[in-house]
Order: sequence, then structure tokens, then C-alpha cells
Amino acid sequence: MCGTPDAQAAFPELIRERDVQGIKFAWLLSGLIGLLVLAGCHERNATQGSEPPPAGTTITALIWAPDWPEEMLEIASEFGKRNPDVHVNVQFMIGNSVEENIKPRVAAGTLPDLVSINPNAYAAELADQGVLADVSQTAAWKTMLAPLKGDWTSRRGKGFGVSGGVATTMIYYNREMFAKAGIKALPTNFAEFMQVCAQLKRAGLVPIMWNGGFPNMLGNGPFASGFANNVVAHEPDWKAKMADGTLNLNTPAVAEIFARLALLPERGYVQPAFMTTGYDEGIRLFKEGKVAMAFQGSWAAGLMMHGNRFAVGVFIPPWNAKGETVVPVLGSETGFAVCETPNQAAAMRFLEFIAARGFPILQRKRHNISPFQQGAGTVVSDPEIVDYTNAVSRFPVTASPYYSSLPSNTIELLHKLMQDVLLRKITPRQAAQRLDESVKTEAKMHYK
Repeated sequence: MCGTPDAQAAFPELIRERDVQGIKFAWLLSGLIGLLVLAGCHERNATQGSEPPPAGTTITALIWAPDWPEEMLEIASEFGKRNPDVHVNVQFMIGNSVEENIKPRVAAGTLPDLVSINPNAYAAELADQGVLADVSQTAAWKTMLAPLKGDWTSRRGKGFGVSGGVATTMIYYNREMFAKAGIKALPTNFAEFMQVCAQLKRAGLVPIMWNGGFPNMLGNGPFASGFANNVVAHEPDWKAKMADGTLNLNTPAVAEIFARLALLPERGYVQPAFMTTGYDEGIRLFKEGKVAMAFQGSWAAGLMMHGNRFAVGVFIPPWNAKGETVVPVLGSETGFAVCETPNQAAAMRFLEFIAARGFPILQRKRHNISPFQQGAGTVVSDPEIVDYTNAVSRFPVTASPYYSSLPSNTIELLHKLMQDVLLRKITPRQAAQRLDESVKTEAKMHYK
């Protein structure tokens, strides 16, 4: 993403170099990870006026933690040391999205007490239906950054969750490979980006990693940036129109999003066997110096920026056309909600702990951007990622991560559409048509 004059003045190095929407997807066991004995003492008040849970309460937490499962277990363990009257049963989500883990449990009436959730219309509807509890009286909600609260507020005004971080997607790049290929400046639009890829390929390098086996990252990466620059940039009321079913996505501009997704493999700019590359493997390819660039989020900064034999830089994905101002992706990360269960009070306590003493635990690995005005203890964030996030936050137009932009059923469809385009089972134009049909169908069913 390329900067505006204000962003350039505020962050010259980012714009000059071509600046820079969950996990160890070995996915540890998806089922029950054993009851962790957790111990008591309120770190923060849960809901105002809530009664302490009875002794021996057991709560279940269903968590999306593809790159930090050990840290989640550590958070639960630390909570247990301070809350001996509550046991936490930690389970991990599997698959490609939060929603595909939640929907069967909603249908079966088996939701856990605390759950990872995305700030989208589906989650907001669950809150208004009484499935998710209102957390707006918690300290976690009150200290969450004000610009994020709208993401987590339902149509009826319920605060249905707290963010796990400030989410922005970027392209991480290997500075040594760029120097070897003779690249002097970072790309500022898509045409320049393709030129950079060609230059890297001529130097005998693989330009960029594509997560064909984990479409969640295709959504967070090339799709989200394409949607930002091909849709959001030209339609200020896109959210309202998507909700009421009047946003037209069956257009050449949307087809181009899918066409660009397939263009890089067609040009030989991605790694071999890219269709089987999962989340962990994609990060490993970058860290081992086998690819020059990788789409990733701010949530993976700890993995992407450290422990490498080479220096790493970041820049905004330049999915804009020449002469157009780039639109960055910026919003809330997947967060945490409390379900309306008999164990709600204990689950609120655990939510408060995750947002307070627990947050530095996951920060030590992830280095993402804190969603809270203040944190407990020392919060580690990479200065370059902080500067990047501050810079994109000053852009006149930003887009939401794809998981908070699209209806939940459309998210699942999108994953298949992207893979089918890459496999040449359907054309980009057919993908745009089917995406449009899905969004309009969802609007008729849920959001009017």
C-alpha cells in the first residue's frame, strides 16, 4: 500500500521503501486439552454486580490460536493459579475459519462458555439473539481502543466481544533478496509490484509465497487487499450496501481480484506446490529464505520479524492501480466473547484475565498491536510494525479484514472460490458472480 501525503510526512521511511484483517497450524489437538486447574482472585471485575461463581466451576474455552496454542495454555495456567475455584477446559478450533467451528455448536446448542469470535455481522446477530453475552461493562471493553468498539457492537447496541489485537495485513520482504535482485525501491502500485516479482524471478528467486492450502490467508492477503482497492476505494457506502443487498460485486473490478490471485502462479512467481502450502509451512518458507515475500498479518510479527538469518522489512500491499491512492486493510483481530451459559460469571473473569495479565503472555510470541489503551506488564511490539500500523491508520480510506467484511456463509464460499480459481475450475468472472449471489442471498436472509 502506498501512502498519502500525510502518511508520507508522518512515516517517510515506510513510504519511501514501499510501505508495508488464526496458531501453530500443526494445530495441536483440536479436542479437549485437558482440564487445567485454574485458580482464583479477580484480576479485573467481570460484569458489574455479577456474583462470584460457585466453587468447583468448570468452564470451556474454544479458541482460535493457530500460531499461539502454547501461549493460550499458559494463560489458562496462570489464570488457574489466581482462581482456584474455576477450572478451564481449553479446546482449539481447527479448519479454515472461526465460523465453521462455531456454527455446528450453535445449531446443536453446545457452545462453550468462552469462544474466539470475529467482529462481523454473524457474531453481532448471535449477540442480538441472546447467544453471546454483553461484555460492555467489563474493564476489558472499557479499555479497548475506541475506534475498535464499533466493530464489536451489535445493531441493538450490545458489546459482544473484545478484540485480540489491532489487525492489519502487509507484505513482509527479505531485504537481502531484494538487494540481490537489484531492487532499489518498493512498489507503489500493482504494475510496479509485478515488475518487482519479475526482477526477483530473473535473479533466480521465488518472489512470493501463496497459501493455497490455507485459504484463510489468501482471504487475509490478496483478496482483502483486492477488495480494499477495487471495491472499498470506489464505494464509500459498501458496508451498508452489502448489508441491504444492493452492493454489486458481479463486476469486472471484482473479477480482477480473482484474476490477480491466479496471475502470480501463472507467471511462476510463487513457490512450487503452492496449492498444498498451509499456514505453518508458508511462514517456514519465508523464514528459511526460500521466498522473497509473504502476505501476513500484524498478528504474526513475532514469527516473521525474528529468528531469521536476514533482515525483514514490511510494506503495504500495492494492489492499487497506477495513479490511485492505495487502500490499506485495518481493523480488529479475531477476539473473545462470552456465551450465555450458566457459567457466564466465571467466563467473564477469564475474559478479563486474557485482556489483562494474559495479554503480555501471547504478546511475547506474537508481537501484534495491543487493542487496549493500557496493558498489564510489558507489552512487546516491534517498532516497525507499530510505525506501519500508525501510518496506515492515518490513511483517508481503509478497509476491514475480509473476515469482518463478508457474511459468514460467504466467507466459507470464498475459500472454495479462491481455490477453484487457482485450480482453474472456474474463471475469475464466475467467481465474482458467485460471490455476488452469496452476498445478496445472505442480505435477504439475515441483514434486512
